[in-house]
Amino acid sequence: MTYAHQSFTDDHEIVSRMPSWVTSTRTETLEDVAFLSGATLGHLHLVLSRDDVPQTLLRARLALWAAEACVAHQGRPERAAELRDAVAFLQPGDSPGPAGEVYQCWRRAIERPVSVKALHRALPEVEAEQIATWLDAGQGAPVRRAAAVLQAVLEDRPRDHAAALILAEAALSQVLGWTHLNPLLALGLKRADLRKTAEALQLACHRAIVTAAIEATRAAADLTRRAARLMAVAPNLRAKGADEAVALFLSRDTVAPAALASLRSDRAARRFCDRLVELGAVRELTGRDTFRLYGI
Repeated sequence: MTYAHQSFTDDHEIVSRMPSWVTSTRTETLEDVAFLSGATLGHLHLVLSRDDVPQTLLRARLALWAAEACVAHQGRPERAAELRDAVAFLQPGDSPGPAGEVYQCWRRAIERPVSVKALHRALPEVEAEQIATWLDAGQGAPVRRAAAVLQAVLEDRPRDHAAALILAEAALSQVLGWTHLNPLLALGLKRADLRKTAEALQLACHRAIVTAAIEATRAAADLTRRAARLMAVAPNLRAKGADEAVALFLSRDTVAPAALASLRSDRAARRFCDRLVELGAVRELTGRDTFRLYGI
């Protein structure tokens, strides 16, 4: 078999180009799928090492998709738009609702470097000692270890898909040497997959990695382009506090004007966001006239 030569250049368009022999191959055996998942993870690792990829923003986008998948596993109707609303407009003391709580767990999970302490912060209802025990459940290669952790958590908490997937993602990231959790398994695993065990679960996890890593590289390419556009127009923004506001857009999937405290007033924040939309640097995400949300 002849493989197409794959090289990285400074052109960020290359970020989205997973090798064609990965995306076009259909396999059934555990060994073959494991080989493909390793290839996609290797490519994604190169993507995550690039300085031009907005890493924090990419993790935030993947966390939204992961939360959406977990909520769907629960049989709930909320999708990305509703999850964004549930969290963006929270006031102190407010409850985000069951779907919003899942999204908040994922947001906390990606914010800090992977550690038992950080995972306990993301999942405060789970004891830190229990988290450490689950993380030790898996050994060996990255996906095998992640599948073992996933199975261990689900055996103890069969309905807590979010916690199980977050801890499995953490195990995967640790073995791969990633400082932060990058959601992947949650994007590719189906609800039925979470009832599997042993080799069947490993096979499902490898397949999920192939699907998710391809989507993650595409998202990285898209966000890299959009971040570059925002950075290009940033020097022309004259509003006081603009630098801090731009930094927020580069770190969050969703920004409400009220979150732009550096712009001193809600009116100034709304005008700033609308100006970025006019410049093609950000998008308005809701289509509403009020309670609008923006993002790259």
